[in-house]
Amino acid sequence: MARAELMKKLFASRGRDEEFRTVAEQIINEEERKNNRVLARSLRRSLDEGPSQPARPKALAPLIPFPEAAADFIERIEPTRNRQDIILSRENVRIFLGLLREFQSGDSIRRRGLPVRSKLLFCGPPGCGKTLCAELFASELGLPLFIVKLDRIISSYLGETATNIRKLFEFARTQPCVLFFDEFDALARARGEDGEHNELRRVVNSLLIFIDRVHPKGFVVAATNLDQALDPAIWRRFDEVVWFDRPDRPMITRFLRMRFKNVLLEFDPHTHLSALDGYAYAELERLCLQAIKTSIIDKRKSVTERDFVAAIADERRRKRRTSRIDTI
Repeated sequence: MARAELMKKLFASRGRDEEFRTVAEQIINEEERKNNRVLARSLRRSLDEGPSQPARPKALAPLIPFPEAAADFIERIEPTRNRQDIILSRENVRIFLGLLREFQSGDSIRRRGLPVRSKLLFCGPPGCGKTLCAELFASELGLPLFIVKLDRIISSYLGETATNIRKLFEFARTQPCVLFFDEFDALARARGEDGEHNELRRVVNSLLIFIDRVHPKGFVVAATNLDQALDPAIWRRFDEVVWFDRPDRPMITRFLRMRFKNVLLEFDPHTHLSALDGYAYAELERLCLQAIKTSIIDKRKSVTERDFVAAIADERRRKRRTSRIDTI
């Protein structure tokens, strides 16, 4: 945003403390990006030494007005689950705890002229927790989550697609939030593919520039099931790449314990671990719920081994059929 526009917003927000502070932070960030660090430090000191402000609610960052054009391309999602609803590898737990701590110390890091990681790429097979993790990550940060509507972004008039993407990144630059691009490969597909339209190449070029230049107030998170289809130049634009693999047996064990913690069982589901190798979390969730529903339909208070084995067989049938479709 032009400096003149920021100054107008600053004066217009007089008397509205939270909005005034948000705009002042934008001005300070602009000066830091221009390497005017002495001025930026002076402005931040003046801002911090001003009258004390009531603490913000921990659960949610304040929303500031954003261009109505961006509203056409995003949908706000309210988190409905908590950290007990996800099983992550130790490596990913370490990565996300590091990102949380870095975000919480962001002001101190930026004062020393260092960047804060804010652009993340999630990679892995379908159903392995990428979208759920984005939801819980936003909740832990106390930031609103916005999902990008790709069907709206990709215009039938190809020249408009890059313009639509620009509006999204302008939104991420001004709004403290987690902006989530699912199926990111639809936008960032490799430019060298045979038969690709020149206009689509220009879209990828624009996307690279936008990702490079944006300094989000929160996080930009992109997720893909097809990381091999991404343009090679995309990877270095992200501060962190997080891999979501299919769960191994210890993680499946933890998932089954979590899923059946409030359910009466007549058997030990862990005796069936070998039959669950290679299943994604979404598939495990589906078969567990099916076993529970079977017991409810039969008006029984507990889930039997027969219910569970039948649910595995149904999931195996579905998995076999869909794997054929994936190879077409």
